[in-house]
Amino acid sequence: MKIAVTGKGGVGKTTLAATLARLYAAEGRPVLAADVDPDANLGLALGLSEEEVNSIVPVSKMKELAKERTGANESNTFYRLNPEVSDLPDKLSRDIGGVKLLVMGTVDLGGTGCVCPEHVMLKAILTNLVFRKDDVVIMDMEAGLEHLGRGTASMMDQFIAVIEPGARSIQTYTRIKELAADIGVTKVRVVANKIRSEEDKAFIRERVPAEDLLGFISYNAEVIDADRKGLSPYDCSQKAVEEIRAIKAVIDSQE
Repeated sequence: MKIAVTGKGGVGKTTLAATLARLYAAEGRPVLAADVDPDANLGLALGLSEEEVNSIVPVSKMKELAKERTGANESNTFYRLNPEVSDLPDKLSRDIGGVKLLVMGTVDLGGTGCVCPEHVMLKAILTNLVFRKDDVVIMDMEAGLEHLGRGTASMMDQFIAVIEPGARSIQTYTRIKELAADIGVTKVRVVANKIRSEEDKAFIRERVPAEDLLGFISYNAEVIDADRKGLSPYDCSQKAVEEIRAIKAVIDSQE
């Protein structure tokens, strides 16, 4: 199972990604959770402390490793675009309750369009993740899907857009569907978060096709408190866990 979770900032995609990862791990399945969001906080949502999260060096900052794997150096403008990276997800990940966390980070190309060794290595690792046939791989993405090339994207089982009951969030979902279509992905599913009422659910159902809607997560003060305290929602809110468990059941039925 390969899942990419995306959505605009603050909608709760990291809560969904982390809780899904913990639920799959609780079943004894091998789980790798990749944090591909520049605002990397998947570790906190999985259950690491702030100190532990701050001690993790994102893969994108591992310049020497990128040079080693790509063969790049100061006097060499040519390097491998398909470096060997299959060992890196296990070597670089941090284990949290059965979930392997891999903090990818991002590479700022500075508008130059150049492809640096770190960028090449990140792309190679992302591609490698989708070929881990025995693992559940969950990627916590930023709103865009530019990280994923056509080949990588086509191997994903689910693209999940997390939205709120609001016009701007629906607009983001529409944009994500357009971006996904641009790289050959036609299956984009939706989870609606921060639902307060039946009116909120009706708003979502009017705007999202029934076959795309995986389920709802209620507005939840326990999840907000967990975030404030730097704790995992999985450990703090049974209601959120059960709602996401129901969403997971729909995902599994489509596997």
